[in-house]
Amino acid sequence: MATKEEHVRKPDWLKIKLNTNENYISLKKLMRENRLHTVCEEAKCPNIHECWAVRRTATFMILGSVCTRACRFCAVKTGLPTELDWQEPERVAESVRIMNLKHVVVTAVARDDLKDGGAAVFAETVRAIRRKNPFTTIEVLPSDMGGVYENLKILMDARPDILNHNIETVRRLTPRVRARATYERSLEFLRRAKELQPDIPTKSSIMVGLGETKEEIIEAMDDLRANHVDILTIGQYLQPTKKHLKVVKYYHPDEFQELKEIALSKGFSHCEAGPLVRSSYHADEQVSEAAKARQLKA
Repeated sequence: MATKEEHVRKPDWLKIKLNTNENYISLKKLMRENRLHTVCEEAKCPNIHECWAVRRTATFMILGSVCTRACRFCAVKTGLPTELDWQEPERVAESVRIMNLKHVVVTAVARDDLKDGGAAVFAETVRAIRRKNPFTTIEVLPSDMGGVYENLKILMDARPDILNHNIETVRRLTPRVRARATYERSLEFLRRAKELQPDIPTKSSIMVGLGETKEEIIEAMDDLRANHVDILTIGQYLQPTKKHLKVVKYYHPDEFQELKEIALSKGFSHCEAGPLVRSSYHADEQVSEAAKARQLKA
């Protein structure tokens, strides 16, 4: 009964308009032909129809489709990953070219089975996209790569336009929500990324609706700013399956607007906040002025 009641109580503003136009169909076909994965599909993102059908953007998920972690909020499958595919970076780069993307987000499953956490393939994907698409801006969204500084350096040396790493939730809820990752390690990861490449914007994301308080959200904002994070996204947690954590609260759009205003007052250069906002939502609007200037040369 509780599950049925929860579905009934899901607010109207969380209803998604499906759009399976030619763009959506062609992108889906392209991904399958190139044996590529997208977090849009694997994580059951609610914005997939808007991004694929309207904005014609996608978030590529590299290093396979099987994650070594089992976070209690995430729909990506967990298990023992397969071997590395060193041809994947070129296939991603070619797909970006065919799609004629101005901005691309590259994320990955956590690969705790690898010594470098997948950093070498991640960096090569950035370089391959640059070679074939010199005017495309690139955002990377890695796991904490085991918290190993050398792994992060490999990725940052490839010079993405944005380094995105999500803290996902507030400090108190982290042990229950995330697997293996820790709140402090994620903050350190973001701080060190900025130390390695001070001119590259850093970004993080928080899900709300898991039982956090407003004060805890504000504390998380302060922690991110203390570690020089530039961009913040805040979205509603949606339970992907019955096996995942339940939604404790659905936030009203007005509450998201208030959180956005608070974030901007804290000094974030950009904040996206809303019920359907996800980490890569409207990511093309968040690149630095230097990156935008490079695009204008195209």
